[in-house]
Amino acid sequence: MTFTRLLSPLLLLCALLTTAAGSAPAHASGTDLLSSLGIEANAKPKFLQVDEAFQIESEQRGDQLLLTLHIADDYYLYRHSLRFKGNNLTFSEPTLPEGTEHEDDFFGKTRVYYQQVSIAVPLKEVGDGATLRVRYQGCTDGLCYPPTDKLIDVAPLVTATTASAAETAQSVAPVSQQDQLAAALGNQGFWLSIVAFFALGLGLAFTPCVFPMYPILTGIIAGAGHRLSTGRAFLLSFVYVQGMAVTYTLLGLVVASAGLKFQAALQHPYVLIGLSLMFVLLALSMFGLYTLQLPSSLQTRLSGLSNRQQGGSVVGVAIMGMISGLVCSPCTTAPLSGALIYVAQSGDLWLGGAALYALSLGMGLPLLLLGTSGGKLLPKAGAWMDVIKQLFGFALLAVPILLLSRLWSDQIATLAWLGWGLLLCGYLYHHNQHQPHSVARSVRGFVLLLAMISAVVVGKDLLQPAPPAAITADASQTAPQFIRIKTLDDLKVQLAAARGKPVLLDLYADWCVACKEFEHKTFSDPTVRERFGQMVLLQADVTANDDADIELLNGLNVLGLPTLIFFDREGKELTGLRVTGFMGPAEFLGKLDQLR
Repeated sequence: MTFTRLLSPLLLLCALLTTAAGSAPAHASGTDLLSSLGIEANAKPKFLQVDEAFQIESEQRGDQLLLTLHIADDYYLYRHSLRFKGNNLTFSEPTLPEGTEHEDDFFGKTRVYYQQVSIAVPLKEVGDGATLRVRYQGCTDGLCYPPTDKLIDVAPLVTATTASAAETAQSVAPVSQQDQLAAALGNQGFWLSIVAFFALGLGLAFTPCVFPMYPILTGIIAGAGHRLSTGRAFLLSFVYVQGMAVTYTLLGLVVASAGLKFQAALQHPYVLIGLSLMFVLLALSMFGLYTLQLPSSLQTRLSGLSNRQQGGSVVGVAIMGMISGLVCSPCTTAPLSGALIYVAQSGDLWLGGAALYALSLGMGLPLLLLGTSGGKLLPKAGAWMDVIKQLFGFALLAVPILLLSRLWSDQIATLAWLGWGLLLCGYLYHHNQHQPHSVARSVRGFVLLLAMISAVVVGKDLLQPAPPAAITADASQTAPQFIRIKTLDDLKVQLAAARGKPVLLDLYADWCVACKEFEHKTFSDPTVRERFGQMVLLQADVTANDDADIELLNGLNVLGLPTLIFFDREGKELTGLRVTGFMGPAEFLGKLDQLR
């Protein structure tokens, strides 16, 4: 069927050429002939060459041959078209990823691959000069390519004696944590995968990216008032966590399917400023400046429902949970990257989405426990309830600082936190002055005054002009020196120039919280800096998220930030050492040990 589909346009073109040749002068040039057919001589082909549309890479790891097919945008590869034939080798039939269901005019319902697919071919016996013939076929809208064959050279397998000797000189190439999770997600059972990712999410619940959600939820619980029961607190917390989980899951699937540009778009300054203003308005309502409520006409219609739902709106809490999912969306970790890699390579949105949902539920479990206990921990009535609400108002004011810190310099962010601390101490001091005279009141007042004076002193030092360059010269010499790159071509040039030395590429963005943690906590470690002296350090700032940034990220198959990529002395990536998510100095030094 594919041959017939290709033959028809060729026959039509031959007929047009024959007609044009019969009517054209004998001396007419090829350009004139193309012009007579309405074709410009310099017109670019509409479709890519088959080797441009479908590029295959191979890597042999012991008794496995790893094949990676890179598929151009808007092109797809048929799952059923993949065929493998060995020459002077035997192998087990590889397990193919499920792929994505596709309705085809010729084949009907079939499975196809988009963007990229990875296949592991288990090798049994390999002779001299062995090759593996890989056949595949792909299409795009308006064109189907004929089946294509590629020959892959396969090296002889290492015997047990040789392998034991080789292990003393060089360890087996490691596999990165995110790749291990992606492989496990595709190989182990559905429910086992879900439980595993739920447990991983529970471990992520105490990372900096989840912290902003604690004051948001506690503010919601405090805003429910003294009528809040334990059951009601559980319901509001459960709805909040569900809203966060749904948003986090959907964003993950979008990033895995469409690329990092959507994740970066959510960190645009306009988006962050808009979210910050919303949290400031919520905080002001906690201070009693105004009351957020529905119009009176709508309140009357929903009075019966309101009586059953004491304090708080389920719909409003769900919306706040969804917004909180946006707050934690820029954080990338190994479990998240593993799920995204699995979705991107297999196209299995169901299992990938379920894993992301379980991951986010694990992240939300401490939130659920905290919110449910709010009904018991918060005072039920009296003036203390207003104090608690106002304290949670300060907690909500901390969220905009956390968000806007992705846009500000470290100095401005520190000043903002000092200002927030002064306001909080001033409020507590004012409240303390209205308490009955006692020793405890005097001690509290003294501590609060001391805290405010310290904040003013620190702020004054930050506002001082920067010291002369001579004073900071020694510090700058000890700081790791990164070479900035922008494009894939820049990366190739720097890798060629660094031949003979290992290379680290740091993919960074201002909106990436964990990227800044790497700079301040890990890269500043003296031992790490000492080891950096033996390497070439590259850094790509993708904050702008322009075309060059997107091309670089897609070319390196990066699904989230932070991501650190290591290259060996020959300029080849060490895929097993790729780092996604924050890593402390001790663990990062372990990665550098593997690089040795």
